[in-house]
Amino acid sequence: QWIDSGNRTCPITKLPLSENPSLIPNHALRSLISNFAHVIPKESSRPRTQQELSHSQSQALISTLVSRSSSNASKLESLTRLVRLTKRDSSIRRKVTESGAVRAALDCVDSCNQVLQEKSLSLLLNLSLEDDNKVGLVADGVIRRIVAVLRVGSPDCKAIAATLLTSLAVVEVNKATIGSYPDAISALVYLLRVGNDRERKESATALYALCSFMDN
Repeated sequence: QWIDSGNRTCPITKLPLSENPSLIPNHALRSLISNFAHVIPKESSRPRTQQELSHSQSQALISTLVSRSSSNASKLESLTRLVRLTKRDSSIRRKVTESGAVRAALDCVDSCNQVLQEKSLSLLLNLSLEDDNKVGLVADGVIRRIVAVLRVGSPDCKAIAATLLTSLAVVEVNKATIGSYPDAISALVYLLRVGNDRERKESATALYALCSFMDN
C-alpha cells in the first residue's frame, strides 16, 4: 500500500528507495500481524476451557475461605470444591498454596466442626502432593494439628491425618521433624492399637514411612 500510494522512501528510516526497488513480501510478518489484529480478539470471546473455568472458580473459593467474614457454611462449601479441584490439578494446588489459603485451612482443622475439619484435612492432603509444599506445610504448623486430630478427631479425620503424615514423610527432613514432635509417633501407635480398619491401615503406613529414619 505504501508503494502503491506513490511513496518512494522507506516508511521507517525515511531514506529514499531505489528507482525500481526489489521488494520481497514478508509473509511471516504479515501473518503475525494478521493473527494479532484478528485472531486474538476472537479468542477473547470464545468459551473458556474447563481448566480456565477451574482456575477462575478456585480464585473465588480461595477468597471465601480466607475471608474473616465468611460463615462456616461458606467455608465448608469452598473447602469441598477446592478439594475437588486440587485433587488432580497441580497448577491449582500451587495457586492455593501461594494465595495464603493454607493458614485458613489450618484454622479450620482447629474447628470443633468435624465436617469442616475433615474437608480442611483433605485439602491439606491434596496440597501435600506437591513436593515443594511438604516442608512448607510442616513449617506452617500442620504437625501440631495432625497430632491433635489423631488424639480426639473423628475416625475419618484420624485416618486422613495419618495419611497426611505419610505424605509429608516422603521428605527426609520431615521424618525427623515429625518423629521429634511430642506424641506424634505415640499417637499413631495408639491409633494402630484401638482404631478401626481404615485408621489402623493408615497409621501403620505412616509409621512405616517414619521409621525408615533411624532415630524414629
